Amino acid sequence: MGGSVTLAVLRCFSGVKAVGYTHRAATRKKARQLGVASEVCDDIGVAVRGADIVILATPIYTFEEIFGTISKSLPAGCVVTDVGSAKVLPHRWAASKLPDEVHYVGSHPIAGSEQRGVEFARDDLFDRALCILTRTKKTSSRAVTTLRRFWSQLGCHVESMTPAQHDRIFANVSHVPHVASAALINANNDSELKFAGAGFIDSSRIASGPANIWTDVLLANSGNVTRGIDKVLAELTKLKKAVKSGDEKQIQKLLETARSKRTKMINYKIKQKEIIS
Repeated sequence: MGGSVTLAVLRCFSGVKAVGYTHRAATRKKARQLGVASEVCDDIGVAVRGADIVILATPIYTFEEIFGTISKSLPAGCVVTDVGSAKVLPHRWAASKLPDEVHYVGSHPIAGSEQRGVEFARDDLFDRALCILTRTKKTSSRAVTTLRRFWSQLGCHVESMTPAQHDRIFANVSHVPHVASAALINANNDSELKFAGAGFIDSSRIASGPANIWTDVLLANSGNVTRGIDKVLAELTKLKKAVKSGDEKQIQKLLETARSKRTKMINYKIKQKEIIS
């Protein structure tokens, strides 16, 4: 994700310098070879010095330490954001670690894939993607405007909400689906999975996401995730009961409800130009 951001910046903003940082020497070498940024640093303080916008693309539970580490290197007026999938904790950490003259706004571009690594970076990753900005009552309006323009320039449709709203919604439409995908894979053994077709492969794709990244996401949004899991279990229980009792009408009703709701969702996404029919 970080490499895709810098590549997109270089493509979409004329004369803008995109500086990258990673603590891994091998990743720095690869990033330089691939030219994913104007410059790739081995010192995070140097990387953020003089920056107008700083974007964290690391596991969520690294944010608190990073905020503290970069706090003295950030120029006044700098906007700090991230691309993480949970927002309540990052807002809390930013408020305690970042100086008053630096502004934090949460960002969540709904883009990317299960692939991890700078070699998978793409400069068109954010074309037609939805990006959520999160803000509290204390968030700088000017910083929100800056990031709205930034993500829009990269090709995103931008919406904003509170961190709590974000975490509740994305527990249901992102975090719980990852749990369900992992459970679907783990419910089968290797010999059975050899016979999986396209439907199973599509349904389980996100289980290929990096385990460390997703562990952080689930723990950072644990309350909403557990409530979401309970809702999915309730729906599975309805289907289980109907199948077990041979209730054809109930099975068909539940499946048709799902089909109808998904069709409505897809039509909306097409209308928003987030997907192409």
